[in-house]
Amino acid sequence: MYNVKSLNADEFINHEEILETLEYAEQNKHNKALIEEILEKARPKKTGRGVECAGLSHREASVLLACDLPEMTEKIYDLAREIKQAFYGDRIVMFAPLYLSNYCVNKCVYCPYHMQNKEIPRKKLTQDEVRDEVIALQDMGHKRLAIESGEDPVNNPIEYILECINTIYSIKHKNGAIRRVNVNIAATTVENYRKLKEAGIGTYILFQETYHRESYEVLHPAGPKHNYAYHTEAMDRAMEGGIDDVGLGVLFGLDKYRYEFAGLLMHAEHLEAVHGVGPHTISVPRLRRASDIDPTVFDNGIDDETFAKIVACIRIAVPYTGMIISTRESEECRAKVIGLGVSQISGGSRTSVGGYAGYSSEERPHDTEQFDVSDQRTLDEVVKWLMDMGYIPSFCTACYREGRTGDRFMALCKVGQIQNCCHPNALLTLQEYLQDYASPETRKVGEAMIDREIQNVPDPKRREKALEYLDKIRNGERDFRF
Repeated sequence: MYNVKSLNADEFINHEEILETLEYAEQNKHNKALIEEILEKARPKKTGRGVECAGLSHREASVLLACDLPEMTEKIYDLAREIKQAFYGDRIVMFAPLYLSNYCVNKCVYCPYHMQNKEIPRKKLTQDEVRDEVIALQDMGHKRLAIESGEDPVNNPIEYILECINTIYSIKHKNGAIRRVNVNIAATTVENYRKLKEAGIGTYILFQETYHRESYEVLHPAGPKHNYAYHTEAMDRAMEGGIDDVGLGVLFGLDKYRYEFAGLLMHAEHLEAVHGVGPHTISVPRLRRASDIDPTVFDNGIDDETFAKIVACIRIAVPYTGMIISTRESEECRAKVIGLGVSQISGGSRTSVGGYAGYSSEERPHDTEQFDVSDQRTLDEVVKWLMDMGYIPSFCTACYREGRTGDRFMALCKVGQIQNCCHPNALLTLQEYLQDYASPETRKVGEAMIDREIQNVPDPKRREKALEYLDKIRNGERDFRF
C-alpha cells in the first residue's frame, strides 16, 4: 500500500502507485483543460513574503511529462524557465568531482567499477595524492567538490572517507581553498552518517539508479548494493544522523524513464512529508559508455528532447531543489537544460582516480574513468561560455558555512528570499575566480558582468557593502560573504 510517510521503501516508493500514475498520465496526456490547470497550480505566485510555488504531485507532473502536444510542451518549457528564474536567477553553481578510489565489492552491471571488471587497474588515493589532487583543483579555481568512491569496506572504510575529507578541508594553497565537500558514497548506517555530519560535509548524494525494484535487483546481482530497501531508505538514515541536505538522482537509461520520473518525485515527496524538507539537489545523469560497459545493451536510453522535458518537469514539480548536470552531457545539451531548470554544473571534470594532478588542462587519463566525459572543456572555458550566454558562474558556499541548510535554507528559498544572499555572493566568488585563475579574455567578460550585475542587488546597503567587498577582493583579500 502506498504511504508517503512510511519508512518502508516498498510503501513510499510503491510499485502499484507508480503503475496507476503512469496509466493516469497516459489517459490524460491530451487533456488540455487538466494540463492548463496543473500549469496554473505550479505557476509562481507573489505573496506578502515574496514569491511562492506550490510544486506538483508525482501524478500531476507525470501528466506533463506524458503530454506530447507541441503547444503544451512549449508552455511547460516556459513555466520551467519562469520558475528557474524566480528562485535561482541567472546563477549557475560550479563544482568538480574528485574520485578517491575505484575499489568496489558490488557487481553493478552498468558501472565499470564492478568487482569482476579486469580491464581497469584498481587505485586508491593516499592522503598525499588527495592533497595533490586538491591543489590541482584549487589551481583551476574550484571551491566545491563532490567526492566519489566505490563501495569496499576493506579498502574504502568510513574512516578513509573521513580522513580524506579532513585532508581536503586542511589544504590552503595560494588563494585556493575547498569550502564545501559534498559526498557521494554508498548507503551506510546512521552512525556513519553522524560521522560524516561531524566531518562538515555539505550534501550527501546517493543515486537510486532505478526505482523499479525488480530491475534494481537484476542490475545489482551481488554485493551490499543488491539490497534495494537498505539503499532506498538511506536518505532517512542520513537525516536521522543529522545530515539535513541530501541529493537524489536516478541513472536514466536503466529502466523506463516515466517510471523513474514518478519514483524520483515520490521520493522527494516522502522526504518532505517525513522530515519537513525535500531534496537539496536532484541529479539527472544518463547512462554513458565506460570500460567494460556498452550502453547500447540497455534499451531504455532517452533522446535529448525527452531529457530536456524531464528536466523541465522536475523543475516545475520540485521548484526549490537544486538541479545538477554533469559532464556526461554535451555542451549543446547542457546549454538547453540550464535554461529549463539546471542550477549546478561541473566544469573541467575528470572521472578517473587521480585524474587531475600531473596532467595539463588538455590531458586526461582514461584507464580508471567511471564514464566517458562528453564535455571536455576546461573550467575557464566553461565559465566564459556561461557568461557569454548571460549566466553568472557562482563558486559560492556561503549558505552551508552560515548554517543555512536543510529547512533553514528551504524556508528562505521557498519565498524567493535566498536570492538576497545568493546574487551578491555569486558576484563576490566570481570576482575571486577572475582575480586568481581566469584567462585575460574570461576576466574581461567577467568584470563587465560584475559591473552590470552588481546594480541588480536591490538593497542599497547590501549593494554598497558588496561593492566594498569587491574592492577588497581586487586588492588581495578573500572570502567575503553575506
